[in-house]
Amino acid sequence: MQQPDMNTVVGVDDILMVTLDTLRYDVACELAAAGRIPNLARHLPGGRWEQRHSPGSFTYASHQAMFAGFLPTPIGQGPHPRLFAAEFGGSESTADRTFVFAESNIVAGLHNNGYHTVCIGGVGFFNRRGALGSVLPDLFDEAHWSPALGVTSPTSFESQVELTAQIVDGLDPGQRLFLFVNVSALHQPNWFHADGATADAGDTRETHAAALEYVDRHIGRLFDSMSSRRRCFAIVCSDHGTAYGEDGYTGHRLGHPVVWTVPYAHFFLDGPR
Repeated sequence: MQQPDMNTVVGVDDILMVTLDTLRYDVACELAAAGRIPNLARHLPGGRWEQRHSPGSFTYASHQAMFAGFLPTPIGQGPHPRLFAAEFGGSESTADRTFVFAESNIVAGLHNNGYHTVCIGGVGFFNRRGALGSVLPDLFDEAHWSPALGVTSPTSFESQVELTAQIVDGLDPGQRLFLFVNVSALHQPNWFHADGATADAGDTRETHAAALEYVDRHIGRLFDSMSSRRRCFAIVCSDHGTAYGEDGYTGHRLGHPVVWTVPYAHFFLDGPR
């Protein structure tokens, strides 16, 4: 995947980071190839997801790493130049095209470069219902979470998209925006996204796929909002995968390939002409 010069992006473009929480690489690729996620696929370079390794096996660990600049790592031996990096002596993945910040995380780095930083949370690590659930959202200038955005809501992503539109519309036109959205729809429970599925039967690989189709039906409006004022640089990826019985494993926070292997893409969304 082509590496843009992030030093020409930061301070010019708006920036969007979307984590499709728990999305498996194999499911993402199957749906893209079958034409089942057209709104995502038309933005993927070559219409394909890039295969990468997650920096963590569950949401908190992965996001702490990503906000420090350690996005999912390309498959194959590196070093792989990073888009963002904190100043760190001896870093082999910091290159000329990397945007380097003095702060400990990209959220603070962008804030200090004139961005208004906003978090739209999804899973429990963003709910601010305790100290642990406050660590990640407290990095941002503005953070949002409610049960309507969370894992138990069948319309969680629609609510996140609607909130994005409200936030963008309320900003001064000249204000640069870094928006982070943690999409909760893929995370369990996801059975309610598949026709005919029941709570008693629980989540399956098929309901996981149905949840991604649900996200795809609405993500075009998210992209439209974020590119309504100017060009937007978008990062869309999973933070980790999850197991549905492979080798006897269910869930994540474990060292199975379906957990560590994630889909990744970055691309530009053209602004108004």
